[in-house]
Amino acid sequence: MNKKFNTPLSLLLGSALFFTASLNVVYAAKKDLNQEITVDSKKTAADLKNKIASYLGSVSIRQGSILISADLVQVFSNKDENSDEKSDVYLAKGSPALFQQELEDGSLISLQADEIKYQPSLNIITVAGNAVVKQAGSEVSGSKIIYNTLSEKLEAESNNNETVTTILQPTLLKKQKALKDKAKSDLDKEPKTVSETTEQAPGEATKEEGDSSVEG
Repeated sequence: MNKKFNTPLSLLLGSALFFTASLNVVYAAKKDLNQEITVDSKKTAADLKNKIASYLGSVSIRQGSILISADLVQVFSNKDENSDEKSDVYLAKGSPALFQQELEDGSLISLQADEIKYQPSLNIITVAGNAVVKQAGSEVSGSKIIYNTLSEKLEAESNNNETVTTILQPTLLKKQKALKDKAKSDLDKEPKTVSETTEQAPGEATKEEGDSSVEG
């Protein structure tokens, strides 16, 4: 029996600030999908009748900040008969296969597994087989992980003898603590004012007043 976790991402990982700006994935995805696609591989094959393109050997596919790296990538092209819109499905396999994308804040989201299914038109990424999702030092691992960038939901599954593992890194809290410590350190290094010096040495001020009265 598989164990499933289907929870809004903000609730599942909110305490650790994992995927701190999940909507940024959507914005980044739209921006990337408008860029040209570059494919590098050692071998290319095409099934024109069934509209399947296959890339083999050290495959690297780039589109904007998106990077798909795998041993084998197949691209299945479909066209909606009603809307006449074209949609592609990417199936990548490797040890592991990797999907990586840069978010609006400059951080990277990384998904890796034995098999990755990427459906850009549906905003769905499915990773299966030793699946791991990483972002900002935090990660979730399981036998299968599905991430929906629009609904902001992450679904992780585990097989009978496996578990879903979540490793959290509260990076924002660490950053805030570092800034607080730095501010305190800078304050300690600031030179003392004249009033602070007078308050800390009242004996010296009394002696100066005494000398002035003798001369008078």
